[in-house]
Amino acid sequence: MRKLAILTFVTLDGVMQGPSAAEEDRSDGFALGGWAKPYWDEVMAQVQTHAMAEPYDFLFGGNTFDMFSAHWPKEDQSDPAAQTINGSQKYVVTSREEPLGWSYAHKVQGDDIPGEIAKLKAEDGKLLQVHGSCALIQLLLKHDLVDELRLWTFPTILGSGRQLFSGGTVPAQFELTKAEPTPNGVLMSLYKRAR
Repeated sequence: MRKLAILTFVTLDGVMQGPSAAEEDRSDGFALGGWAKPYWDEVMAQVQTHAMAEPYDFLFGGNTFDMFSAHWPKEDQSDPAAQTINGSQKYVVTSREEPLGWSYAHKVQGDDIPGEIAKLKAEDGKLLQVHGSCALIQLLLKHDLVDELRLWTFPTILGSGRQLFSGGTVPAQFELTKAEPTPNGVLMSLYKRAR
């Protein structure tokens, strides 16, 4: 059986939408994308050390998969991050019919997506790690499928945008396993589900 971890960036007021670039996610009229960029280098070094060093597979929502697949195959393949990301298994929750077009990408489809993800978790294999994918995170939280939260909280308030914890989240207890700030004020908090 393998664990499922959420890795996400959030503002102090809980927004996770569009952290890396202005054009990343403009859905619902969101115009504040790129809010994490001033902190990026220190945060990404910490992410690499604490959340991406161990072997993992990806679980993506369709939009986040599209962003990753448009970027990572074009990166310098001598870069260890590109090698890891491109070489990982990628499970994509999507309703699209066309092929996914990225190495090791598999569709997760059907009438019972939480059940399909539970089957993935029941298999032997690497950690399943979710990046971005707000709607998918809401589904996972609603069905109590999350084993770890890997959060980076940025010292920024936006006042609008998609929230990490919103409609349908069920009550759950988590234990803090590690916390560490970056020199520029972002707080890494790693939590494990208390069962």
